[in-house]
Amino acid sequence: MKSPSQTIYLASQSPRRQELLRQIGVEFVLLLLRSQGPRGADVSEEVQLAESPHDYVARVAREKACFAQRVMNARQLPHCPILAADTSVVLDGKILGKPANADEAVAMLESLSGCTHQVLTAIAVKHHDQLWQTTQVSDVSFATLTSETVQAYCATHEPYDKAGGYGIQGMASIFIEHIVGSYSGIMGLPLFETATLLRQAGIKTL
Repeated sequence: MKSPSQTIYLASQSPRRQELLRQIGVEFVLLLLRSQGPRGADVSEEVQLAESPHDYVARVAREKACFAQRVMNARQLPHCPILAADTSVVLDGKILGKPANADEAVAMLESLSGCTHQVLTAIAVKHHDQLWQTTQVSDVSFATLTSETVQAYCATHEPYDKAGGYGIQGMASIFIEHIVGSYSGIMGLPLFETATLLRQAGIKTL
């Protein structure tokens, strides 16, 4: 087991990000933020007026990391680097969020059918008064999907906790003809960029 100085806090509920960190041997402790509740989310994920998709994901990741640091300090937890991330699916400049229901999931998948869209994942690492941040962009090309295929996929559990209504690591992998970019970035945590930022914060990956 690594020393406490080689442990990070992960400010994310995503099981995929946890899986990816384990893949590269990074030890982490979850430092979860509220996404809902009587007082609302700890960090707003509403797109601001005239905010571009690139600016949006960068801001949300940065605000998550900074808020998590305040939580760490308030709870008097050991000081460790904090990793936060945000992923958006973007089609023709429009952000596609997580579908709230089957109708939204169907509409998203039909809009992606036969098109190339972008997946933007911003990562932010906060440690003491320093912040390291980057955004990775991948192009994802979908095959043309039949209505029956879309309906069958949206009848599964997969679309409903994922930006754009699909996950590349699941059954939707059969929809994807071509990607240019980072497979792990499309999953939600680009590992090359993540390892680079963590090394800047003093975390060894190898």
